Amino acid sequence: MAGPLEGLKVVDFSRVLAGPLCARTLADLGADVIKIEPPRPDVSRAAFPNHDGMSGYYAQQNSGKRNVSIDLNAPRARELVLRLCDEADIVVENFRAGTLKGFGLDYDTLAKRNPKLVYVSITGYGQRGPWASRMAYAPTVQAEAGFTHNTLRHFDGMDDARKWTDPLSHADVYAGLQATIAVLAAVRKRDMTGHGQYIDVAMAAVMLSINERAHLDLAGVDTGAEPGILGASDGPHFVGPGGEAFVAAQSIIGSNTFPNYLRAMRRMDLAQDPRFSTAERRLQNYDALHAVIQTWIRSFRDLKTLDAQLDEAKIAIGQIRTLKELAETDWAKQWGAVHEVPDRRGGSYLIHGYPWHFSDDELGMRSEPAFRGEHNEQVFREAGLADADIRDAVDAGILVGGPPPSAKEIDAADLAEAPTV
Repeated sequence: MAGPLEGLKVVDFSRVLAGPLCARTLADLGADVIKIEPPRPDVSRAAFPNHDGMSGYYAQQNSGKRNVSIDLNAPRARELVLRLCDEADIVVENFRAGTLKGFGLDYDTLAKRNPKLVYVSITGYGQRGPWASRMAYAPTVQAEAGFTHNTLRHFDGMDDARKWTDPLSHADVYAGLQATIAVLAAVRKRDMTGHGQYIDVAMAAVMLSINERAHLDLAGVDTGAEPGILGASDGPHFVGPGGEAFVAAQSIIGSNTFPNYLRAMRRMDLAQDPRFSTAERRLQNYDALHAVIQTWIRSFRDLKTLDAQLDEAKIAIGQIRTLKELAETDWAKQWGAVHEVPDRRGGSYLIHGYPWHFSDDELGMRSEPAFRGEHNEQVFREAGLADADIRDAVDAGILVGGPPPSAKEIDAADLAEAPTV
């Protein structure tokens, strides 16, 4: 599969989510990504559903990569991996700070051998400072970075605020994407200077950088008491499956957006209603204003007609859907928003498609995810290792893994071992 990054080689030491997502994005864009996996595999392989050690979760983050499974604790393992890093353009890792230095695979060591190397490390809090050694997962970083607080504050008043904590690993995903951006920028600079560099990505810093309301929290502004500064320009506005409306408070309170709703409803008279004449009064009478909008929405025969009238007034609308419902829309089918990849046992997984299209590059569908160690021989043969040395590495337990036997091969083996009648 070709792509705009064709010709770049990536060595991926990462596991689970942030690092694998970064490396998978590079693979999606055409880079040759070699995932280095230890005999004790990436824990995401054990996720459910699972077929012979291949989970949908693992497939989603690692499809399109080649796989080498090697025991870095073995004496000769380091020299084999160094062969790959000597030829690499990019290294991706997301271990706790300093872990790969113990194996002689840190940036300083590799850069002495390969000065053009771009090396990115993704951790919770960065490589230096008082929190550098802290264990970090997306939920804990999100708590530290204000994300969880904002979620709970937004749903204040619900019966059980715990229901409204976000189940998605935003810190991992955003960190992986920001790492990808940084890597591509460093590759661009290397093409100009001939020298690579080291990139330190901290998930906590990423979560701060993507928070578009950080300026309010950092200034100590209580958004509940300051309706005049809340306004998202023209929304958001959400409609549930039963036609119920969920409107972000700032959309109908803010002085810039309230008139848009009046135009959409053909109710300019409400501007003279004492309950709604100022942003402060609209906040005080929010339930009454919301009820007016709810009644208006229920007057439409279908969502398409409602959307057209809201769009005319420059108000965005979004229907609350499941991912499966989104995948079945015409938009998803036209875009190619869902990819089907083999599960290596006759079935398949549905995973998300590419977030971009290119005018000059056709990316095609993702290849199937690799079994642990499936490309051991292929990768090291390309790196110049003789077949005899590869066999020695396998016999010594340095290179491990490979595709599990197929059901047909298992049946043949059982037949061969069966007693003669």
